[in-house]
Amino acid sequence: MNTVHAINGPVIKLLRTKDFAMREMVYVGEKKLIGEVIGVNDEYTIIQVYENTAGLKIGEIVEGTGGPMCVTLGPGIISDIFDGIARPLKAMTKTDGAFVTEGSSIPTVDMSREFDVTVTVKKGDILKGGMVFATCPESPVIVNKAMIMPTIDECEVIWTAENGKYHPDDTIIKIRHKGEEISFDLCQKWPIRTPRPVKNRIPINTPLLTGQRVLDTIAPIAKGGTAAIPGGFGTGKTMTQHQIAKWCDADIIVYIGCGERGNEMTQVLEEFGELIDPKTGNHLTDRTVLIANTSNMPVAAREASIYTGITIAEYYRDMGYDIAIMADSTSRWAEALREISGRLEEMPAEEGFPAYLPSRLSEFYERAANAITLSGERGSVTIIGAVSPQGSDFSEPVTQNTKRFVRCFLALDKSLAYARHYPAINWITSYSEYVDDFEEYYRENVGEDFLSCRREINNLLLEENKLMEIVKLIGADVLPDDQKLVIETARLIRVGFLQQNAFHKDDTYVPLSKQLLMMKAILKLYKKSLERISAGKTFRAVSETGLFDKLVKMKYDIPNDKPQMFAEYEREIETALSAV
Repeated sequence: MNTVHAINGPVIKLLRTKDFAMREMVYVGEKKLIGEVIGVNDEYTIIQVYENTAGLKIGEIVEGTGGPMCVTLGPGIISDIFDGIARPLKAMTKTDGAFVTEGSSIPTVDMSREFDVTVTVKKGDILKGGMVFATCPESPVIVNKAMIMPTIDECEVIWTAENGKYHPDDTIIKIRHKGEEISFDLCQKWPIRTPRPVKNRIPINTPLLTGQRVLDTIAPIAKGGTAAIPGGFGTGKTMTQHQIAKWCDADIIVYIGCGERGNEMTQVLEEFGELIDPKTGNHLTDRTVLIANTSNMPVAAREASIYTGITIAEYYRDMGYDIAIMADSTSRWAEALREISGRLEEMPAEEGFPAYLPSRLSEFYERAANAITLSGERGSVTIIGAVSPQGSDFSEPVTQNTKRFVRCFLALDKSLAYARHYPAINWITSYSEYVDDFEEYYRENVGEDFLSCRREINNLLLEENKLMEIVKLIGADVLPDDQKLVIETARLIRVGFLQQNAFHKDDTYVPLSKQLLMMKAILKLYKKSLERISAGKTFRAVSETGLFDKLVKMKYDIPNDKPQMFAEYEREIETALSAV
């Protein structure tokens, strides 16, 4: 019999036992707390407990399960909210009250709920792992597809149920695999630390459209790609992720609240419950999964919540959906690693973080993919992780190591946030390595000149950044008129284009076509003004036309559904500047 020998917060030790395997899931004590084996040697077996160990005593029994830490995947996950180890919090509230009870064994999927199942195979069909054998509507906008376990190779269907209403654990088909009869219901279990297999990964060539101009134009995120949003306290990491979650063109959102304040998760629940999805006309929660492991929940479960979320995302990716994961925040996850590492008395690396921090971060971000699934469909998982460096210090280990594994870096600037410029993404320090990959997409879906306009806008912002160094030293009055024009045009870009109002009906989401028209109008004004200045006119005469102030307001004055109004603006630019 294996009993607890030592307790150190979420870490417990067993003395001289060889009954447990590395990464095996176990039940600890009388309350059957969920734990995982994280270290094995001749003397000790070390277990990380994902629940509160208060009240646990020396000598209590530890039972093995014979398998790794798994999450149950099946219909009913969409629109629910789970804790870090995938226990449904709504169902837990009904049975255990407002606080999470230790040892609660409520399954991830509600087995009492019925679904209208359509069987898509027949007796005698030959199937392979990952292929779909039944479908059922999971929410008004998401159809759940029951799949053969990916670990099974070729098998034959020997029995199928009739179409009708079934519970998730009812047998739907039976197969013969290597002479053995296996029954399948609508659910499957999968180890959270093992990536689900795909047929093959395919090149990333499509942007994740968010309707946020600074993202879509300046630093685009890719479907199947990775992005980091680092920023200090109050710079708007969570709100930026909220905007992406609300408006991006992913099919399903997985929002992981990892170690953040409970009121932020409450805000997510309330906002997503009220917001109408512009794609479907239904509530946004009909295509959202929330995983809440707030700052007052067990620290070890914070470490597991990231893997729980990515496993659920991969499950829906295998059905052919585009998934966007919001991880808020990976810094709190890294802090959980640091705390547990300290309790294990491991040698600390930089700033006390464990030496394996980079490999754990890469394990997570490398599970993002644009892929052909085992069933032959295209699906993707996009990971957008918030990072919370203390004191906005981007040189700290979590930010620097995250930067190694992401291709889109959206640096939030506290000076922009304090100036009420939102999203507070710094256009100079932020970057995206995906731009060249989208060249064909932009050419076919937006316009031939999208990338050239973007390049010119970026150049003007970079030029302004250099000129501001001179302005800080000697003032703007000594600059020649063409450089004054650059500074005024860059102001127009910053205030009229990059700054966005989440509470304005036309500015909260802007389609890519309107973003291009806005850039064209700004560049036309700049080039025509430069022509007049080159012809001997003064910058003051050009600026007194009022065109710069008019274009600052075009994001509000031109509705998204009236792009023809941009032609009127361009005619006005021609007329007013010709008269200078």
